[in-house]
Amino acid sequence: MELLEIGQRAKKAAAVLNTLSQERKIKGLQVASYALKNHKDEILLANQEDVKKAKANGMSEALVDRLTLNAARIDAMAEGLLEISSLEDPIGEVISMKERPNGLVIGQKRVPIGVIGIIYESRPNVTADAFGLCFKTSNAVILKGGSDALNSNIAIVKIIREALTTSDITEDAIQLVEDTSRETAKELMRLNKYINLLIPRGGAGLIKTVVENSTIPVIETGTGNCHVYVDESADFDMALRIIHNAKTQRLGVCNACESLVVHSGVMDAFLPLLYNMLTDNHVVIRADERARAVCSGMEAATEDDFGREYLDRLISLKIVDSIEEAIEHINNYNTGHSESIITKDYNNSMKFLNEIDAAAVYVNVSTRFTDGGEFGFGAEIGISTQKLHARGPMGLLALTSTKYIIFGNGQIRP
Repeated sequence: MELLEIGQRAKKAAAVLNTLSQERKIKGLQVASYALKNHKDEILLANQEDVKKAKANGMSEALVDRLTLNAARIDAMAEGLLEISSLEDPIGEVISMKERPNGLVIGQKRVPIGVIGIIYESRPNVTADAFGLCFKTSNAVILKGGSDALNSNIAIVKIIREALTTSDITEDAIQLVEDTSRETAKELMRLNKYINLLIPRGGAGLIKTVVENSTIPVIETGTGNCHVYVDESADFDMALRIIHNAKTQRLGVCNACESLVVHSGVMDAFLPLLYNMLTDNHVVIRADERARAVCSGMEAATEDDFGREYLDRLISLKIVDSIEEAIEHINNYNTGHSESIITKDYNNSMKFLNEIDAAAVYVNVSTRFTDGGEFGFGAEIGISTQKLHARGPMGLLALTSTKYIIFGNGQIRP
């Protein structure tokens, strides 16, 4: 199908979705959820083809993990749709209503954005999450996944479209652009006559390309150079547990810890413990000169290391002499995603919360919690690292706009 036709069909679908009752949207999500579970073998077979090709092409361990589906992950996708179905529907909510001195009653009402385009890489679970959140908010969605996950995405979209048809709902609520070429991606970025919002999910290169080429408004879901700062008063056992979770639980996700900052007051006692824990988990530490003086087995860090999202068994380490220096270092090198401080000092925790510039800022918590599901959103459309309209994990509210509704009794402007 040509992109122009996809856009036209999406715009028509959005108009239909805007008229759906909450009950019909709930039913549609439930039927789609059951369909994913009932066609699990079909999805797994398609995914196996993608994984086989990815390994043959030398894809890294972390990225293969992001691509891979199994029975549990498909069940999680299906459960995500059920959870979204149970969330409060924001569409139609009247946010405010005030009467003016001239008798006009002016309010604001939540409405769908319309047609949302999503360009993403590797992770086929995004396909189901994006559909669920867009459908719940009465938005039509056009998806363009990467070539790595093409077979998986085709299978998932086919199953969801068939489920919508059986529910007597337009199947064009979700469409997949199957041409994965860069030329088609750039053409999609200029389909502003039909697409109201474009959301890229992927690496820095993809996001940069979309921002530079799109004529459609873009919400950036940025890369994650996430930091954990071990303060002078930190509990060592807690710090090690949090860093272990934040770095090693899943390597290829944007909320994984990629950079460590440690106060010089605890470096002699803490760094050997940190080094042993990370090397036991096959993580290579690239550290500054002061850290390497304590643990000679660490590699030397370059300036580039402090700003990198590794998505691999690598992590950077910087020694600082104060919380002020830690905040300055993190704000200089971070990507505005998720940052955490490990501390027993209340004043330092509040200073960190107030002065760190990021979408999610934690005290004594792993950065891995920056996730729509963990925040109670059911799923997420992405994690916005910009400051306009939406920031952090983007749930239902991030996919709505507003319009003013005005009631009168014959007023004319003098």
